[in-house]
Amino acid sequence: MENNEINRFLKIPKFSKYVILVASGKGGVGKSTFALNLALTLKSLRMKVGLLDADIYGPSLPKLLNKNEKPEIKNKRFLPIEVNGIKTMSIGYLIPEEAPNIWRGPMVIKAVTQLLRDVSWGELDILIIDTPPGTGDVQLTISQKIDVTGALIITTPQELSLIDVRRGINMFKKINLPILGLVENMSYYLCHECGKKHYIFGKQLSHELTNSLNIEILGYLPISKDLIKSHNINHPIIKQKQSDIIFKSFFEICQKVLNKIRV
Repeated sequence: MENNEINRFLKIPKFSKYVILVASGKGGVGKSTFALNLALTLKSLRMKVGLLDADIYGPSLPKLLNKNEKPEIKNKRFLPIEVNGIKTMSIGYLIPEEAPNIWRGPMVIKAVTQLLRDVSWGELDILIIDTPPGTGDVQLTISQKIDVTGALIITTPQELSLIDVRRGINMFKKINLPILGLVENMSYYLCHECGKKHYIFGKQLSHELTNSLNIEILGYLPISKDLIKSHNINHPIIKQKQSDIIFKSFFEICQKVLNKIRV
């Protein structure tokens, strides 16, 4: 076996007690927003949290945090950018926002490996990794390089999304990576005027999928005016106390995740 092939499968020394992948079968389901707010919720519980944006082709963390400065380098390693008490890293910090990443598989694998190995994460309680949509090199590389505690699956209650989610779940099962559960995002529209829940895409569409695959639904998150506004002003929803339902939902999901990984 060639040296580069051997290096490809070498494990990176453990630097986080738990590692959670936030994954989805397709894009546009709110995965990155969920990952950020989950990290902030865990931080509010006095945990040392890191957040890695592992989407090499379409990094979104710099935009969500309104951060565009490059990380400093110390002892040939990147220093993560700390925001709201969590340590963050993204390929988006290292390249111009408008620059396309026209990279083949080996380059993507190398970039993901460097984001894990060549960053001074310190000692973390939990590392949240926001993975790109689909089933590809990034997910496989991460599972080979570090010990992953489990994956959290994000979906919307739409048939196309659920089809792709099933593929993603089957991929994780094939590589023996535990599934912590599924979160249904954009589950319903939360009307501020009447206070009622309106199920635009249909109600409980994820149940058939989770029942057939023996996976728990950890929670439901709404389409909310506050959530949309939080994107535009770069102020994560979990930091806004007025969004009681969303605030409570994230804490309930967070508690279920902690119970699972501690077991």
